[in-house]
Amino acid sequence: MISLKTLPAPLDAQLHNLGWDWMLGKNTMPYLTNEVVTVKPAEADAYYEAANELFEMFVAAGQCVIDENRFAELGIPDSLVDLIKLSWDDDRNIHLYGRFDLAGGINGGDGRNSGIKLIEFNADTATCLPETAVVQYAHLKANGLDDSQQFNAVFETLTGQFEELLAVNPDLQPTLLLSAMRGFPEDDTNVALLGEAAREAGFDIEFDFIDNIEFSAEEGIFWQNPKNGEFEKLDFWFKLVPWESIAEEEPELIQILTEIVRKRLAVVLNPAYTLLFQSKYILKILWELYPNHPLLLETDTKQLTNKPCVEKVLFGREGANTRILNTDGSERQITDGDYGDYPKIYQEYVEFPQDSAGYSYQAGIFYAGEACGLGFRRGGLILDNTAGFVGHIIE
Repeated sequence: MISLKTLPAPLDAQLHNLGWDWMLGKNTMPYLTNEVVTVKPAEADAYYEAANELFEMFVAAGQCVIDENRFAELGIPDSLVDLIKLSWDDDRNIHLYGRFDLAGGINGGDGRNSGIKLIEFNADTATCLPETAVVQYAHLKANGLDDSQQFNAVFETLTGQFEELLAVNPDLQPTLLLSAMRGFPEDDTNVALLGEAAREAGFDIEFDFIDNIEFSAEEGIFWQNPKNGEFEKLDFWFKLVPWESIAEEEPELIQILTEIVRKRLAVVLNPAYTLLFQSKYILKILWELYPNHPLLLETDTKQLTNKPCVEKVLFGREGANTRILNTDGSERQITDGDYGDYPKIYQEYVEFPQDSAGYSYQAGIFYAGEACGLGFRRGGLILDNTAGFVGHIIE
């Protein structure tokens, strides 16, 4: 059973002043609460160690896909294969950050038997950065508590990743353009936090929506400065836009970006190889490489026999197009969505920890060169886009 602690001082006014009203849930269930999950020190350590170990396993699985040419199994378009290989083979293309979604890990005693299980890895366009890095930290401070009572070094670790990017790319200018899609304020806040970490690391940064960016296979990536109308070249580009969406909607852009990376005209973040990790088919490959590993759940392309399982689409997001199936194949729960045309995998079902009200809790561990921060999403059996965010306190 999840243990919760109430921190009575709210953050509504501060979030409003920051322009983060989307977190306040005025027309929906509150996205944030005044409760935090209590986590033991050993449990926080176990989350840290699990994420670090899982990342090494993902790298091995990615290498397996490349060596055995299994891109099609992962649902990866042919147009992206060259770019994935280019970015994978060049260590200057650093994976900036991602987020592991995990079941278990709470009330696990000494942490060694905490039952942590990988649900998936949001390796390409992970969100929940402001909530994890800023909001839950501010919630502690507003209630007179010490930040050492939290597993949360997200901002500092991201800054270190940007510093490393500059160190391994000395031939490029420290100019970074950050882009999201228009009309998603929560994406804008994630991009803004990344921009602040990059600025602290020494980058000159600009923001613009992806539809305003110019791409040239001969010259690089350009942003139009609204002050003078001039197009300016930037040598690093972060896009909070999924690689598979770009491949499906803008196939010519994939060709251009491949040449941009090949010619060292820019570094693109997150690199294209993160799509190897983003495809949920990688969960099957992990099970092939590490059968019965304590951090993994059995995963296959057909429904599992003699155990309940979860049907997922390869590139679904926010719990969309997900089915929980009982042992006999009957549906326990289903969500609709826009991703139903993708191929499916079947992952062994595991219960999330729950609180006394019956809400389920999924741990999210940010990884930026190492595990660096913990937060929780709270909702029903399937955590979809109505799930809330809950911070934590270590005690």
